[in-house]
Amino acid sequence: MGFSLLSLIDLFVRRAYTAAGLRPHTVSIDADTTVQCWISSSLLPPPSSSGDVEPEKTKKPPLLLIHGFGTSGTFQWRSQIRTLAAHFDVIVPDLLFFGGSTTRSPQRSEAFQADALVALLDALGVRPPRRARVSVVGTSYGGFVAYHVARKMGPEQVDRVVIASSDLLKGPEDDRALLERAGGGASVDEIMLPRTPADMKRLGRLAVYHQPRYVPECILRGVLRSMLKDNLQEKLELIKGISISNKDEFQLTPLPQQVLIIWGEHDQIFPLEKAFQIQKRLGENVRLEVVEKTSHLPQMEDTKKFNQLLLGFLLDAPKS
Repeated sequence: MGFSLLSLIDLFVRRAYTAAGLRPHTVSIDADTTVQCWISSSLLPPPSSSGDVEPEKTKKPPLLLIHGFGTSGTFQWRSQIRTLAAHFDVIVPDLLFFGGSTTRSPQRSEAFQADALVALLDALGVRPPRRARVSVVGTSYGGFVAYHVARKMGPEQVDRVVIASSDLLKGPEDDRALLERAGGGASVDEIMLPRTPADMKRLGRLAVYHQPRYVPECILRGVLRSMLKDNLQEKLELIKGISISNKDEFQLTPLPQQVLIIWGEHDQIFPLEKAFQIQKRLGENVRLEVVEKTSHLPQMEDTKKFNQLLLGFLLDAPKS
């Protein structure tokens, strides 16, 4: 029953994306790497039988949405897609080893994920001067990737950056604190990649502020099957390969773009205090917004407030 319900939810999400004007698309980045994504239909290549190119004036500014650990990108941004697609040409990729995105490369860092997304934007033609500068939004693990995308492409190609619920200053001491908040006796990969219904409940207590009174175990088992059925070993390697945790490899430096940080008031994965530290380190162009009565998933727990903050920032007139 849980699996059937999840299939219905997946169908509902796909219809939401279709109704917002997005279509599924697969791009071979190179001989080893393939990225699956949903993109606004205006970004699809024209039929080979037609040489017509959509006039530039009809195109909206591009927006890249990068999901966090867990399920595919479409599920995590389902509450934003209709609102954002009204103003932007949206690209919602599955990160490598999530959804339909894969690679034969042995690299596992979030910087490598960013390389794949930069190549995806190249393949879609979403780069100046052909298109306006792209804005980038990333949540949790996707925030790590968004930072690298903004750094690699620079202000000439990336307009605005949104980092949501993403501890860019994460280190070993933060992992130890997370284990304590989780009740001890677990590793970080066991928390982020739950294997049992009890593990799912533990993750839910950390990630969600308004706890449901009861979730049927069949639902939990269905979610687990969805999360673990593909690329489990590779996902474990992604957690171990997070480069921002290695201060010999990565140092957080300010971004030249305008940056918005959005954080849940009661986040137990990455506590709110880290948001203030990141704000200081990212430079003068950074604004922090805290969403009250939410935890690690403010885009789902308070969709109205999250979308209001997102649109207000992305559509704001450029600062001189």
